[in-house]
Amino acid sequence: MKRDTVFDLASLTKPLATTLALMKLVEEGVIDLDQPLSELIPSDPLGDKTDLTPRLLLSHAAGLVDWKPYYLKLVDHPIEDRKGLLRERIIEEPFAYPPKEGSVYSDLGFMLLEWVIEERAGENLPSYVGRYFYGPLGLERTLFPPSPLSPPTRGGETNGNGEKGERQGGGRHLQGVAKEEFAATEDCPWRKMVLQGEVDDENAWALGGYSGHAGLFSTAEEVHVITNMIREHYFGMRRDFLKPKTVREFLRRQNIAEGSDWALGWDTRALEGSSAGKHFSRESVGHTGFTGTSIWMDLEKDVVVILLTNRVHPTRNNDRIKTFRPKLHDAVMEALGLN
Repeated sequence: MKRDTVFDLASLTKPLATTLALMKLVEEGVIDLDQPLSELIPSDPLGDKTDLTPRLLLSHAAGLVDWKPYYLKLVDHPIEDRKGLLRERIIEEPFAYPPKEGSVYSDLGFMLLEWVIEERAGENLPSYVGRYFYGPLGLERTLFPPSPLSPPTRGGETNGNGEKGERQGGGRHLQGVAKEEFAATEDCPWRKMVLQGEVDDENAWALGGYSGHAGLFSTAEEVHVITNMIREHYFGMRRDFLKPKTVREFLRRQNIAEGSDWALGWDTRALEGSSAGKHFSRESVGHTGFTGTSIWMDLEKDVVVILLTNRVHPTRNNDRIKTFRPKLHDAVMEALGLN
């Protein structure tokens, strides 16, 4: 483990990439949070999903199921066809509950949001966030490494940092980050190897390395750079990337479904059982990642805690991080005298 070890952020991709891109598109008036998918993706049949909105998808109140093993069948198709097939299958999925009448944390919603970004921005998610955020922030180890299933990089494509670059190391890494610089994740029974520098999430891996729900990799320091940028805009300390009112709307608890603590792309501290522990205020936002990552940002006490681990190495069956996370956050707050 080194100071600049690169971690698979897993679902931190949702707030640090997909949600960040949507903040920018909303601010620029390219999309509206309450605009139906039928207007945002007008060229494709959307079945009974036509009236879903970015707000519902971002707050996990859209009626979608949590997860499906799409990868098992996607790998039978050419790589260039897989995202289209995935989106068709999500559209065909029956609702798990009526939209707005419940809240189920859903990867599928963020897969649809990636589609919205591509349609409205006219470029893919890594290119968009790289151009508007990661590149200008000077990030060098925040990237979307391709899986071995990825098609060759074409001239003019950008890597996860918004810079033009070729695939390296057999198509497994970008920007010259060597395999040993990544924290290993699972000894995957499906892929029959220890994953290192390739996304742990099977659906993202089958899609070529990323989707709207997973695929972003970074270091603790660079995650802090992104998170602190969001924090500074929330408090009005800077306005160069986003308007403070945009950030405040996204970090506001939406209260769409009864009992839901979701903001837009971010969780907020629940009254009971939060991974943020007992000392973070209710005015806190955060997110966790399956691989053992998390961010919690207390907007009242002005504290940010970033935890990056590879708890799934060598097996996802080790879930002791569930008890560790709140203990860590309690210890930080107590050390700061904020308990």
